[in-house]
Order: sequence, then C-alpha cells, then structure tokens
Amino acid sequence: MPGVAGIAAPAGWSTGRGQVIDIWTRQDPATPAGAETVADIRRVAENAGADVGGITAQNNDFVDAVYGNAWWVIALIIIVTLLLLTRALRSLILPLKALVLNVVSLGAAYGITVLIWQHGLGVQVLFGQDASGAITIWAPIAVFAFLFGLSMDYEVFLLSRIREEHDRGLSTDRATIAGLTRTGRLVTSAALILFLAFVSLSTVPATEVKILATALALGIIIDATLIRGVLAPALVSALGGVNWWLPRPLARLLRISPPETAPSRTDEHRHQA
Repeated sequence: MPGVAGIAAPAGWSTGRGQVIDIWTRQDPATPAGAETVADIRRVAENAGADVGGITAQNNDFVDAVYGNAWWVIALIIIVTLLLLTRALRSLILPLKALVLNVVSLGAAYGITVLIWQHGLGVQVLFGQDASGAITIWAPIAVFAFLFGLSMDYEVFLLSRIREEHDRGLSTDRATIAGLTRTGRLVTSAALILFLAFVSLSTVPATEVKILATALALGIIIDATLIRGVLAPALVSALGGVNWWLPRPLARLLRISPPETAPSRTDEHRHQA
C-alpha cells in the first residue's frame, strides 16, 4: 500500500488463530500523512477480517474517544462556569471576561509548548535534548484540566474582591486597585510555588512528563503575570460601569439579589460618556 515502508511477519509469530504482522509507515503516524496511511491500513485490514492493534492504533482510538467529544465537554464547562460566576459576582460581563482570558492563557501555554517541543525552539538550551517533533496525545487535555481550574481560581480571587470593594461604594478604578492590592501577593506567591514545582517536574527523564510540566509551568506563570496582573485589571478598569451589567431576566432566573449599594457616580458618568 502507498505509505507503507515495510512489514515483518516471521514464522514464529504464527499461531493456530492467525499470523501477527508488524507494519511501519514511511511518515511518522503523528503527522497528517502518516495518520492518513494508518487509517488506510486499518480500513483495509479490518475489511479483510483482521484485528488491528499496537501503539499507533491505540493512540488513534484514544484521540477519537477523548477528543471526539471534547467540544461537548468544553461547552458544558463553559455554561456551568458562566452560571456559577454570574451568580457569585452578580454580573454577566465579569464571567465572560474571565472565560475569554482563560482562553488566552491556555492558548499561550499551548502555543509556546508547541514551539519548544514540536518545533525545537530552545529545547536544547532548556532541556539539553532534541525536540520530540510532536505533542503527547494526552498532554493537551491534562493541561486544560489543570490550567482551567487554576486560572479560574486566581480570577475568582481577584474579581470577587473587586466586586466587594465596588459594593462598598468605590469607583471601578479604585475597586480594581484595592482588589489587586489585596489579592496580588496571594496569587503571585501561589503561582510561584506551582511554577517551581512544575519546573522540578520537568527534570524527570521521560519526555512525556517534560512536555506536560513545560505546558503547566508556562501556563501558570503567564496567567499569574500577564493575565491576572495586567490584562484582567486593565479590562475591568477600561470597561468601567459596564462590568456590573446583569440582565434582569437572568438575575431573576438565578435568584440574584441586587447589590446593597448602587454603582458610584464616577462609573455612571464614565459609562454615559
């Protein structure tokens, strides 16, 4: 078949039930061309009544099982997170902003990890070895599970404090400053501890573990500095009074009581301007 580099079928691999055949593809099965060859081989072999196994087939089955339904799982996570944060923060804009910034944080971690391990950018300097040429199939979903929870944890610390300060009558700018001042050290310290822990984990000889540790360490440090330390408070300050918008039908649905104090005149004036 096109794309097949060679096969091996020694007589000793034969039993009364059949013959075991090993097949090598010309291209790495992780590449698009290699994956197409593997799919063709499986289709032809299974149509002929053969069973297909091996690491490559297992990886493909894993991808289909885990990532095939990933969009439904992600959609469920987004909906549940949005509802919980809307209920907690009494705002629709703040939860939406938190989700968008989480996507930015995850995307940055994924992108830099791909640059390092798949394309080899700095891998010799950082780890003293060659690039793997591909990302371990289970790494993206594991990184998502870790980073989404941790990133949202930091976001809730920051935004809930800003919400509290705003309810006390502070303008959005002053509430943002107070919230960042109160939570900044906590978030930075926690992120630094996790970052160093994942850096230590990256010294494990297994490349798969190095890839996971790289993505987690990068995601944590990017989220705690650029996202929570710069972008999140900057967006809250820039949006002003819009941050506290919550449609009345949604408030009634979630049984949300109105805040004890109205938004400050500074926010109202800036929102009208």
